[in-house]
Amino acid sequence: MELPRMTETTAPEASEVPERRGPVRRAFGWWFGVALWKRILAALVLGAAVGVAWGEGATAIGWIGTLFVRLIRMLVVPLVFLTIASGVAALADPKRLGSIGVKTLAMYVFTTALAVTTGLIVATLIAPGLGASFAGAVPKAMGTPPDTAQMFMEIIPDNPIGAMAEGKTLAVIFFAVLVGAGVIAAGKGAEPVRQFLNAGSEVMLRIVGFVMETAPFGVFALIAVVMGTTGPSSFIAVLKLGLCVVVGSAIVTLLIHGLIVVRLMAWLSPLPFFRGIADAIMVGFSTSSSSATLPVAIRVAERNLGVSPPVASTVLPLGATIGMDGAAMYVAMLTLFSAQAFGVDLSMADYLVIAATTTIVAMGVAPVPSGSLFVLAAVLHAIGITPEQTAIVVGFILPFDRILDMIRTIPNVTSDLSIATAVARWEKEMDVARYNSADDV
Repeated sequence: MELPRMTETTAPEASEVPERRGPVRRAFGWWFGVALWKRILAALVLGAAVGVAWGEGATAIGWIGTLFVRLIRMLVVPLVFLTIASGVAALADPKRLGSIGVKTLAMYVFTTALAVTTGLIVATLIAPGLGASFAGAVPKAMGTPPDTAQMFMEIIPDNPIGAMAEGKTLAVIFFAVLVGAGVIAAGKGAEPVRQFLNAGSEVMLRIVGFVMETAPFGVFALIAVVMGTTGPSSFIAVLKLGLCVVVGSAIVTLLIHGLIVVRLMAWLSPLPFFRGIADAIMVGFSTSSSSATLPVAIRVAERNLGVSPPVASTVLPLGATIGMDGAAMYVAMLTLFSAQAFGVDLSMADYLVIAATTTIVAMGVAPVPSGSLFVLAAVLHAIGITPEQTAIVVGFILPFDRILDMIRTIPNVTSDLSIATAVARWEKEMDVARYNSADDV
């Protein structure tokens, strides 16, 4: 007896049954379906609006931003150590490390000098110090400028574990390079160590990915607090100086890093570069810290720009410490602002002194909010401005500095990533196809 044939209407295939998802799953699907940089940008805009509307009350959500920054900072030291050690070990040839290091340092000096020159030109044209009044400014000394010789001495740590605990990035970099070189020298016997470092580096990058999913909430809170407590009205109080910072940062970011470094020196289109680093730019803007942005910068360099781990892990941690194009530009601007405000006539020789001094001291700027102000005294002293006058300038700037700091952190971030891109391109340590597909990130 022939059994009745089952039709599509009586027995549909399992694959044809539509998946039923509840509202929560649909919401999560929509949220994670949006590119991360778009979520961060939306949070940034919304946070600014909420901060302006809420005012001082926005401090009630400040703890969310603090948690986000702590999560990022938690990753910096282990990520720096593991990525650098594994990157150096992966080179297999110590000469490659020397080649990468020399090119990296030369590029940082080059872009810093261009950033200082940009700051001097923009501040000369706009003249933010003319007519500036320091009435009501409370003098604020920022302490003794960092001693350059001591800074270089501390690169070699007495105790590597202690240096990690204290977050001394240069010392951690030095020790990590030695560990990587030791793995190379040990050869096959150190293969388990090489595999451990590689696995540890990959794990840390995965953790960075987890933490970055909290970025929209952290950025929202950080921007809301800044706008609620400082607000756009304070920016207007230093409008001419703020205009200098905005114009200078745009020139350094778009022309120096995008056109000169990425386009002319790395032979790549700048558009995929800026799309690929959007996450890092917005985290740098909201935290005002190059150090806090480092884990994100390493992630986007490898995942979006196609920079190989050996180059990303060598260039970016070094750049987070000495690659301060935005800070260098800002210190040059503040120097001219101070000279203009106090009526100090500057000769061409003074401009050269400012340029040279700023280029050197900018590499010692702490990668933390308002770190530029700590080295300002060294440059102002070189043109005859007294410590008392410097304290007045710092006291005038400090209440408004957070917003200016957010803006000038952007060229700090783009400096590191553009140089990493160029060095990777020169060393043939770059996946150009992945770089060009940054449109999809």
